[in-house]
Amino acid sequence: MKLELIATATFGLEAVVKREVEALGYKVLKSEDAKITFCGDERAIAKANLWLRCADRVHVKMGEFTACEFEELFQQTKALPWEEWIPVDGRFTVSGTSVKSKLHSVPSCQSIVKKAIVERLSETYCISQFPESGDEYPVKVSVLKDRATLTIDTSGAGLHKRGYRVRDVSAPIKETLAASMVALSFWKKGRELFDPCCGSGTIPIEAALIGRNIAPGLNRKFISEDWDALPSGIWKEERKHAFNAIDHEADLKIFASDVSRSAISAARENAIEAGVDDCIRFRAMDVSGLKPERRNGIVVTNPPYGSRIGEKKEIERIYASLRGLSLEDPTWSFFVITSDKNFENSAFGKPADRRRKLYNGRIEACYYQYHGRFERSADPPLHTRS
Repeated sequence: MKLELIATATFGLEAVVKREVEALGYKVLKSEDAKITFCGDERAIAKANLWLRCADRVHVKMGEFTACEFEELFQQTKALPWEEWIPVDGRFTVSGTSVKSKLHSVPSCQSIVKKAIVERLSETYCISQFPESGDEYPVKVSVLKDRATLTIDTSGAGLHKRGYRVRDVSAPIKETLAASMVALSFWKKGRELFDPCCGSGTIPIEAALIGRNIAPGLNRKFISEDWDALPSGIWKEERKHAFNAIDHEADLKIFASDVSRSAISAARENAIEAGVDDCIRFRAMDVSGLKPERRNGIVVTNPPYGSRIGEKKEIERIYASLRGLSLEDPTWSFFVITSDKNFENSAFGKPADRRRKLYNGRIEACYYQYHGRFERSADPPLHTRS
């Protein structure tokens, strides 16, 4: 069956998610704020959920139309083939958003859509009451400038819920954002990656998953796995393909440190749960302990923000250490996310080569990218100051 699917994305990461979708072999039909629409089939639902590292969720697009009145919303929603997805015992809730539209009442839109689907299914199954005892089918109605888009969520819990985070620390970064930061750094296995403010280890763990080619959704459950509308066996088959695709022999050089010993303990536990603890060298150490004794190092990090955790002096000290590293060896590259709008002046004293506005949770942040001068040479192993 030919389907239109939507991969939702955090604002600012649309281009990263688009590249991921295309890398899976699917044609992107449209790239908009916070969502990528692409063409696929039933198997694409399993494949996208298992492999997309930077997307938030994967939805089946049921329909899109103009609706300026509630009657239009009702009739056009009812005209869609909901019975192809929702069985007689299916449970479905309706969530919604409305932006710059005449139908500005979200609760009213949700109620109208729910009523229209119930009426459609009642006529199809010839019953007036539904047990709603089966699988869940979360429906979403999004109205933007009077254009309504109706979808069914195939993921359930957000794709950032990888399942490996067994211990947290203060202000953890989302797994999808961490994976995006690594992707935007253009780090490849063979080059060394450092996170000197690793917290619970999310950035180095996501880098290790990328380096080992481990599907991020391999060890979790998705809401659509038991849907009758999907051919039996496709989830099992795609999981088997994902297991076979793991590069167990990849030689990864990933280093993670944090001044907090409890954070390092949590990071190690999370890495063990993710199955990549042998890929990462953890150490309880201050940022100043990192010394550039090998060329072409890449730092990808999420230092403490003044608005969340960390005192001003600590942040200034971290900035000074990063700047010192860049001055000691200009071949090093730095990729730092922070809400500090004065970061370029206070940390590096110069504009970043690239910057990207992102959101770390609900905090508006910027991803500052400083590209080092890459050199091809045989360098001695990395050492750290004791």
